[in-house]
Amino acid sequence: MAGYYLLEGLSGIDAFANAAMILSGMGPLDPPKTWGGKLFAGLYALYSGLAVILAAGILFTPVVHRLLHKFHLEDESDNRGASHEG
Repeated sequence: MAGYYLLEGLSGIDAFANAAMILSGMGPLDPPKTWGGKLFAGLYALYSGLAVILAAGILFTPVVHRLLHKFHLEDESDNRGASHEG
C-alpha cells in the first residue's frame, strides 16, 4: 500500500485495492503511470508470487513427506551395503 500511496499518489483505499489485487494475482486496478510506480508494481508482483510459492511449499512439505513414507519410497543412499541377492 505504501508503494502505491507514495510513488503513485493514490488514495489510501485505492492503494489498498491495488495491493490486494496484485497479491491475489489479478493485477492492479489502476495501472502505474510513473517510472517508480511501474518498478514498484513489478517488484511487488514478483515478490508476492514467490511468497505464495514458498508458503505453499512449506504447507505441503509434511503431506508429501508422509506420502513418501506411506508408499515406502526410498533414496538410493538408504540401501547402501544392503544386498538383495539373498
